[in-house]
Amino acid sequence: MHATRRDLPLLFGDGPTTIHGADWGGLRSMLVSMPAGTDLAPVLKGLPSDLCPCPHWGYVIRGRMRVVYADREELLQTGDLFYLPPGHTPFVEEDVEFVEFSRPEEYQPVMDHVQRVMAAASAT
Repeated sequence: MHATRRDLPLLFGDGPTTIHGADWGGLRSMLVSMPAGTDLAPVLKGLPSDLCPCPHWGYVIRGRMRVVYADREELLQTGDLFYLPPGHTPFVEEDVEFVEFSRPEEYQPVMDHVQRVMAAASAT
């Protein structure tokens, strides 16, 4: 299987933050774009320890983001191959684009939570 960004359905976003992807071979395969200053900590509140409980594997195409864990931080930037174990939250330091792979059964509950938090925030 293969696809271009144009071929992949939009899974999330309609502005500068977008996730295009599809489920292939038991993984959700995604192209993610987020602008500088994006802090996911507020939308992860309410998840275990207020951190993302889903593991992710990927590659940073361009940009830079800091990933915060309960006990450490790491910087991901252009050209980095990564694995994010459960228990993290990212902060985008420079417009970032990356390829990410996650197991749908772990990823979808997180996205459902994020969408609920965002809907509640926009309703106020």
